[in-house]
Amino acid sequence: MTNIFDTHAHYSSRQFEADRAELLGQALPQGGVVGVLECATHSGDAPRVLELARTYPYVHAALGIHPESLGEEDAPTVAVYHGDWRAELNAMRPLYEDKAVVAVGEIGLDHHWPLPAREQYELFEAQLQLAAELDLPVSVHDREAHAEVYELLRKYKPRGVLHCYSGSAEDAAWLTDMGLCLGFGGAVTYKGAKRAAKVLAAIPHEFALLETDCPYMAPEPVRGRRNDSRNIAHVAAYIGGLWEMAPQAVLDQCAANARRVFGVE
Repeated sequence: MTNIFDTHAHYSSRQFEADRAELLGQALPQGGVVGVLECATHSGDAPRVLELARTYPYVHAALGIHPESLGEEDAPTVAVYHGDWRAELNAMRPLYEDKAVVAVGEIGLDHHWPLPAREQYELFEAQLQLAAELDLPVSVHDREAHAEVYELLRKYKPRGVLHCYSGSAEDAAWLTDMGLCLGFGGAVTYKGAKRAAKVLAAIPHEFALLETDCPYMAPEPVRGRRNDSRNIAHVAAYIGGLWEMAPQAVLDQCAANARRVFGVE
């Protein structure tokens, strides 16, 4: 299959240290991958994300501070800025001037882990304000935090995507009416993913994006292995069954959606 556009990846992860250049330089393009949105999670990996986007023409950068960075001792948010995310975000501001940056992300809220709720909320809101100021779309992380995430999305009405969408079909209806896209990855192929199937059956096709969250969340039948963008072919095959479309037609539709949302050729 060709025309694979992965709208959420982390190739700057240590899990790709050994073969990153070979993977991004040869294996992914040869495997039909035409686009990747590489997402930063804090100021520490933002330069690596930018370097990948400058090196490989099909890779595009999203820069942001992930909510989990507020609780990770080795993340610069804690280790360098001692929790002062405002200072970190201010230090990152010049990086957004790079033309390789097409989105603000990965940003959002996470109530799965014991992270400071108020700090998360204020960090997410500040980055939504930044995206509005820069006229950039967002890539949003929402884990067990629907109410607060939706509250801020209604307030700021950003362009972009709810990555790894885990909400209901009812919420998907108003989110897509607002113009937001929903990201679907390997988790939709898992046996318990009935909610995702309902969402995919309900939303207009032009609001669906495909993603990996690699190196995590590999789809069936490669679940448990290190994930990469080529595995989106399995996700497209699954969605094709729901949409009564050929997998290649799903890839073509979702790649066109990604180019529209992130403003890339």
